[in-house]
Amino acid sequence: MRRTPLIQALAMAAAAALCALPAAATLYKWVDANGRVVYSDQPPTAPGVKAETLNAVAPPANPNAMKELAQKDAELRKRQADRVETAAKSDKDRVANNRRAEDCARLADGIKQLSWGQVIIYGTNQKGEQVPLDDAAREKQKQRMEQQMKEMSCS
Repeated sequence: MRRTPLIQALAMAAAAALCALPAAATLYKWVDANGRVVYSDQPPTAPGVKAETLNAVAPPANPNAMKELAQKDAELRKRQADRVETAAKSDKDRVANNRRAEDCARLADGIKQLSWGQVIIYGTNQKGEQVPLDDAAREKQKQRMEQQMKEMSCS
């Protein structure tokens, strides 16, 4: 049986491709002139560079690779969302703690001022007018502030 030149050329190309498959699995490693480690499937072209041959075996085909990749991607996104949520909660807690500390400091200062008998402290009456607080009103205001401090767990 006589082969045509086209079939012979195809047969030779297929044979060359099959022979080249083991060579494609060869991996080269070397250090370039800048000190960086380089990995390539082709040997270095620079003179005097010594390359190490790594025979990396291709991993077997995994039929579940896409499913596993999607699952890992979903897990990564969930971890990232959890980190963002944790950071937001942490910031919110920090702001609330700072606000509570400021409120506690204001209440403590107010109690101190109410304890000073020589200082005139003003309050407002039902008409919205400023009137000086008498001793009973001072004591009542002081007790109200102390109760607020207890409710806020100020130390």
